[in-house]
Amino acid sequence: MKGPDLGRSSLTVRCPLNQRLLLLFLALLVVAAVRLYGLAGAALPDYDSVYNWQIVREVAAGDLTHLFHQGAPLFYLIIAPLVWLGGNFHFLQHANALLSVVAVGSLATFVGREARLSAWQTAGLALFIGTSVFLTFSGRDFTMNSGNLLVFAGLLRAYYHRLQVPSRQTLLRAAVWLMLGIGFNYRFLFTVPILVAFELLAADDLLLRRGNAWRVIAILVAPFVVLGLVSLVAGLPLQRQWLAVYYGLIMRGEPNLAGNVGIFHLDLLYYFYFLRDFESPLVLLTLLVAPVLWRRELFQRQQLPNLARYLAVWGYCFLAGMSLLIKAPRGLLLAYGVFYALTFLSLRRLVSGKVLGVLVLLAVGFNVYRIEREVYSYAPTNYPKVAEWLRNQRVAKLLSTIGQGAAPFVASMPVVVITDEKQLPALRQQSYRYVLLDAYWRVAGVQRFEALRRQPAVAAWPELQLTSPLLFLEHSEYTGLTYHQTLARQQAAARDSLQLRLIRLE
Repeated sequence: MKGPDLGRSSLTVRCPLNQRLLLLFLALLVVAAVRLYGLAGAALPDYDSVYNWQIVREVAAGDLTHLFHQGAPLFYLIIAPLVWLGGNFHFLQHANALLSVVAVGSLATFVGREARLSAWQTAGLALFIGTSVFLTFSGRDFTMNSGNLLVFAGLLRAYYHRLQVPSRQTLLRAAVWLMLGIGFNYRFLFTVPILVAFELLAADDLLLRRGNAWRVIAILVAPFVVLGLVSLVAGLPLQRQWLAVYYGLIMRGEPNLAGNVGIFHLDLLYYFYFLRDFESPLVLLTLLVAPVLWRRELFQRQQLPNLARYLAVWGYCFLAGMSLLIKAPRGLLLAYGVFYALTFLSLRRLVSGKVLGVLVLLAVGFNVYRIEREVYSYAPTNYPKVAEWLRNQRVAKLLSTIGQGAAPFVASMPVVVITDEKQLPALRQQSYRYVLLDAYWRVAGVQRFEALRRQPAVAAWPELQLTSPLLFLEHSEYTGLTYHQTLARQQAAARDSLQLRLIRLE
């Protein structure tokens, strides 16, 4: 039994399944082109992406030492076989980007079916979601983001079905998706309080009937048990096992290298500023007016769940919850698609026919303009020139300040990351002759290289991605800075014309 139609029935046009799939496929081809454009000439954008690339190679070689890094064992286990196919890090980066495109298709298909969108509308929805600026930016890295989005789309669909058709089967199917999400990244745990809220709103006691709760718990615990046994067989020390990694991520007692400590930081405006400056203006407008526009669906008691309330609860709960924690745009990673879907449905509620199509195309075009300005313009990398210079000089090993963006381009050369220039004398005694003053130290807010910055460079290059506002904002979670403090630091960094300086240690 379906929930209520959320738009104008006159807009719903039936068409053959093959035509619907063709239009969606064409829309996703455009999304894939947006995600992949210029990616072959880009570097891995951050420390985590490079570290994940290194871990995936370790896992592919049978080394499970870092399998539970970031509480993401399924990511490493699923991606590792791609290493056996050969190719450099760009192959893995492109594969991960395409995974995020599949996630967009999955979410658009779910919303399109439940809202009874026409084939053209579903394709338009996929284009609208797929050109989100942050989803494009994060879809080009090498982190768990893409897998998280794909699993979250599955969870959205499965849990909505559980609400529509309350049964043990639908409940356990949703639990399987939740289990997969937790295996992809610890951040998926943030969905649990929202699911609890839905259970309370449903008030059908399904979870408490006939041992259902124990079955759900068994599903969620299963990967911890199985992979825990694997880690014991592999001989991993206790501090590298899954639960120990969780403890370390949550109980941050010591300041990090940027001097930040803790996970809580109340800031009610950070994400509103971000949506205003980087995403479609229609999204922020929808978040402000949706409680009025959808007041009947949101606030009147109805027997069956409706899609507007379902998406709104997910979106607003993410927004409220993440406003309590330390901030970065990825804090709302799972919510951007929900925001865009709710925005599309709101437009459809207000306008019809060609007007809707024109508005969506204009919104997609504006998104692409922002993607060009905030993503593509920072993408070209000069790390290959660093690698070429090192090869020409027959340098055998390299030091780098905080960032390790050079590592994938000098894969046969050890790259040791230093966190303080006071480490240099000891490393000089170990025959290290060159240090790359990588401006990633500015991004991470690690101010420990004053003397090194004053030394002359033997070679230097610009690296635009290390001046990207999005990259700086992604690290505000690490630095603990506010939205405007972070952008002020980014603007100061952008005034430096050279981000990569090779310095010879004397």
